[in-house]
Amino acid sequence: MVEVVTLETPELGDRTYLVHDGKQAIVVDPQRDTDRVLALADSARVQITCVAETHIHNDYVSGGWALSQALGARYLVAAADDVSFQRQPVSEGDRVEVGSMTLQALATPGHTANHLSFLLWAKDGPRALFSGGSLLYGAVGRTDLVSPRLTEELARAQHRSALRLGALPESLALYPTHGFGSFCASAPTSATEPSHTIGTQRATNPAMIGDEDGFVKGLLAGYSLYPRYYAHMSPLNLEGAAAPDLSLPPPIDIAEVGRRIQGGEWVIDLRGRTEFGPSHVAGTVNFPTGEQLATYVGWVVPWAAPLTMVASSRADVGRARRALARIGIDWLAGWSNVPLADLQAALGSSSYLVTNFQGLAEAVRSHDVQILDARRPDEWRERHIKNAINIHLPDLPPRISELPNRPIWVHCSAGYRASVAASLLDRAGREVVLVDDDIERLEEVGLELVSGSE
Repeated sequence: MVEVVTLETPELGDRTYLVHDGKQAIVVDPQRDTDRVLALADSARVQITCVAETHIHNDYVSGGWALSQALGARYLVAAADDVSFQRQPVSEGDRVEVGSMTLQALATPGHTANHLSFLLWAKDGPRALFSGGSLLYGAVGRTDLVSPRLTEELARAQHRSALRLGALPESLALYPTHGFGSFCASAPTSATEPSHTIGTQRATNPAMIGDEDGFVKGLLAGYSLYPRYYAHMSPLNLEGAAAPDLSLPPPIDIAEVGRRIQGGEWVIDLRGRTEFGPSHVAGTVNFPTGEQLATYVGWVVPWAAPLTMVASSRADVGRARRALARIGIDWLAGWSNVPLADLQAALGSSSYLVTNFQGLAEAVRSHDVQILDARRPDEWRERHIKNAINIHLPDLPPRISELPNRPIWVHCSAGYRASVAASLLDRAGREVVLVDDDIERLEEVGLELVSGSE
């Protein structure tokens, strides 16, 4: 009996798969922190003898090379990819036997030029398709991450690849890697659904409906910004990344935390935004642990800039270190285990008001306020509060001086980006109010909304 076990990484919007027949196992598209998939294999009492990579990833550092080296497992990587390590090169039609299972490589260019999907065969026939960044749940992988020059060419290839996969048996289970919040997806996907088949995609996926020209036009028109750290992922994956060191260095003392803040370094407070706003160490920046920490640290903080963390617990620092290691950020310069109240007493305290859209609406009605919308420009153009300024969060640090010298009320779509933006403004000495709310509530509070660029 063949079983597929899904390992989710919701912080990055990706999935890894452990596929086994009760004895031997295949890992498809592993994240860098491979201890999680090793624990799954141990629980299932199976031996990982094969690791398969659908493509050279742009949104995370793969754990494939390190895992294969540690276990002596075969590492399947597209023959056309110019990697710096030894692997078992595979191309269109190649079949690899693993226990009672067989993986068949299918060339599905689009998300990347050399992208592969893997068709899993059991003794009784085809059982599952691992589509990586090709055919997703209700979408496809975006084609603009490799090169602007190749974007349209890859979009046309993506359409043909999707149609090819759509011709497989309709009952075949579909297991994509991306599409659960990843910026590698070309559009939001139905991440809440537990599973899909080729048949469900034929009926709903835009790549299966309409002609190539219409598909490509719609695909290219829908692309938005993606995290800056993506530029570093493909080079790291072509080299073959080592397993991460998830241990924590010795903690630093109060004086050293103060020196780093005074020196303008990135000292990150990992607490939730409703805790940070009312009381925090002056000069720290708020990236709450969990949620989207890796995405926005990798997007906002300059690559390779030293990071220091303060938190309510050692466990929070450990979780943040793991999350950042998944995107290749290994340079934790230190962390503090000094109680935050003691840090504030020694180094100075700061605070700002945290409210919701109702509080913002009341402020707008009573006096003139300056609103900052920290969302992406495409989100802004779709709908925003009249007279608000739009500066996308990652662009804020060098543009703070553009904002008028008065209190700034900052919001985004759900609170995370606004929390980071508010802390950046506070660190810069600006008076700020964090609007921590779901943007769907805007309709309820009576604020005037407009579309376009005003």
